[in-house]
Amino acid sequence: MHRAEPGHYVAVTTGDEPFRAFVPAPLPPDPGVEWSAALRRRFDAALVALGRLDAVTGLLPNAALLLYSFVRKEAVLSSQIEGTQSSLADLLLYEIDEQPGVPVDDAREVSRCVAALEVGLKNLRGGLPLCTRLLCEMHKALLDHPRGRGKAPGEVRRSQVWIGGTRPGNAVFVPPPSEAVLDCLRHLERFLNDEPEPIPPLVKAALAHVQFETIHPFLDGNGRIGRLLIVLQLVADGVLREPMLYPSLFFKTHRTLYYELLNEVRLHGDWERWLDYFAEGIETSATQAVATANTLLRLVDGDRNRIARLGRAAGSALEVHGALQRQPLSTSATLVKATGLTPATVNKSLVHLERIGIVHELTNRQRGRVFSYRRYVEELAAELEPAG
Repeated sequence: MHRAEPGHYVAVTTGDEPFRAFVPAPLPPDPGVEWSAALRRRFDAALVALGRLDAVTGLLPNAALLLYSFVRKEAVLSSQIEGTQSSLADLLLYEIDEQPGVPVDDAREVSRCVAALEVGLKNLRGGLPLCTRLLCEMHKALLDHPRGRGKAPGEVRRSQVWIGGTRPGNAVFVPPPSEAVLDCLRHLERFLNDEPEPIPPLVKAALAHVQFETIHPFLDGNGRIGRLLIVLQLVADGVLREPMLYPSLFFKTHRTLYYELLNEVRLHGDWERWLDYFAEGIETSATQAVATANTLLRLVDGDRNRIARLGRAAGSALEVHGALQRQPLSTSATLVKATGLTPATVNKSLVHLERIGIVHELTNRQRGRVFSYRRYVEELAAELEPAG
């Protein structure tokens, strides 16, 4: 099959150096993707896995607690792809105003990734479609930290960027010149909203991710916004009720292939290999998310049964236990705020929970102690980093 060019190059000069920048053709690919039987099966399997994950959201009484943790897991993974050193525990410590084990700037960057997704969801549920304005609002939230404030938060870039190398002339890839970016985004926006024709949601998410990364519309943060766009697209199109998916685990595990396949689309229009990789990643990620959810729920149910045997202390201890599922690293003060219980009641509950091995105190200090729902944190972070 003849494959049309995936885009075209334009001659650009920055300073005294001429180079070529790539402007992608609008989506969908023309001619269309060549759907082999194997590729169709791959997408069918990914959709089945997403259906199972969405069922978890719909059936579980405490899905909101899992969502809180899963969103943070995706933020940690996506940020690690970009080079931050923050672990899940570092992020959780930062969120309760405790010192993480890495530079605070790294943990702060990950927390802004969480904020960017929350801004995207809020806008989406407030009636704003997936569009350039929504992406800019997310980008503004993402770069709202000292490292990002000089990189035009919330603004489409007005200068040339490049990927790899020391300058555009020796770069691995040079995205479109700044004057072409808004036009590229307009085409992407139409595609995201099924113009001129509807595209199956999972296929749309796969194609749109490559297109966004190729346009590279911001001075910084493109990778993280582009990966958040995958989950937002699936929520916008009703495939997932909540962003319980963390695809960055697969992308991080197979990072070299991830970048290689993005380039193969740009160079040769090889959408089929990218789509196969993407669907495998979604199936793997959704299956892992379901398994993690079930493991955490078994743990929580077992611990709840143990707490119920505490007698008169059980009621308050169960409330503290519930709050720990949302913030599995907490101080007594954060638990007081989360539960509405008195400090004395929270502290007594923590003593009971520590005695039966559910909670562990981490700081070994008298004031401002940090308590860990340790097995919950270990299960949640098992795929991210070695336990402990």
